[in-house]
Amino acid sequence: MKRTALIVFAAVAAAVVISACQTESAQQRFEARWAGEELEEIIASMEDQFGGFDQTMMETNYRYNELYWAGYDGNWGYAEYHLEKIVGSMERGFIRRPAREASASQFLNTNAPRLMETIEGEDRDAFLDYFSRFAASCNTCHEMEAVPFVQVIIPETRTSLVRF
Repeated sequence: MKRTALIVFAAVAAAVVISACQTESAQQRFEARWAGEELEEIIASMEDQFGGFDQTMMETNYRYNELYWAGYDGNWGYAEYHLEKIVGSMERGFIRRPAREASASQFLNTNAPRLMETIEGEDRDAFLDYFSRFAASCNTCHEMEAVPFVQVIIPETRTSLVRF
């Protein structure tokens, strides 16, 4: 009985010490973080790290290229995957920059669903034909956002290490 009580006491004491150390350590880490000390400062720093819509466009650029080559190769699952990721990335970008959503409405509400239909139809020629309209819708959005110098073209070179 004494041995059991001693083991229970030691376990409880260890748990209390570990808990106290973890709490103090977590608090020290929080206070020494790069993002700041005050909540407002931390939020502002995190917003800055996420960036504006440029981060969304960087992801979209990668996925656009993958999407094209997936359709070109007839890898329909991979094409569908990347089109869904483009739409999702843009939707997350609108959370940070809601003013961008109006310019992208044609792209999201018409062009992306129509491209998805060509993907689901698994017709390479139809995909390639519609992809040029899809690219044009990107450029229309860029013009509406006053960045007409950002011109999207049909990919000519594979840049990904992923092969189908």
